[in-house]
Amino acid sequence: MNDLPELSPTLHALRRHVLEYSVKRGDFTLKSGAKSTWFLDTKQTACRPDGILLVADAMLEIIPDEATAIGGLTMGADPVAFGVAAVAATRGRMLRSFSVRKEAKDHGVTGRLAGALQPGDKVVITEDTVTRGSSLMEAVEVVRAFGAEPVLVTLIVDRGGTCAAMCEQAGVAYAPLLTAPDLGFGYGT
Repeated sequence: MNDLPELSPTLHALRRHVLEYSVKRGDFTLKSGAKSTWFLDTKQTACRPDGILLVADAMLEIIPDEATAIGGLTMGADPVAFGVAAVAATRGRMLRSFSVRKEAKDHGVTGRLAGALQPGDKVVITEDTVTRGSSLMEAVEVVRAFGAEPVLVTLIVDRGGTCAAMCEQAGVAYAPLLTAPDLGFGYGT
């Protein structure tokens, strides 16, 4: 790891966890159809107790004080949002969590949102991994349509390097915890 960028102690510990549990090496075909010699399954970090504690430590360092809720598109956001909200509560920080469904539900509590999001909330949109950023932007749109305000987009690993520009265009701050170069890989490789 001597060639890797210098990170804060919190992010350094998170990077170690991601490299140990979430990075797989080999020959893979990504969702986009592109070929890669590495695959990132960040749920292996987000769904382990030591991993979600590291994620929560890192996210709680950058989540704005004004934020009142955290969530994003299901499944990628769910373990991150629920875990960070739970850890935050043990530290006296109340963040409600929610999921954005892939499709609207037409019975019971209808629509695309599930959870404790309220109109007027200041929202952190999250995800485990992003390559292109389309799921994050979809979550931003659904949250805005509901009447809440996205104030930050953050995630465990930015694999693709294109999301920052998308967030800037959408007028939302962007702060990934780690990037592909932080893990020793190039974007799009």
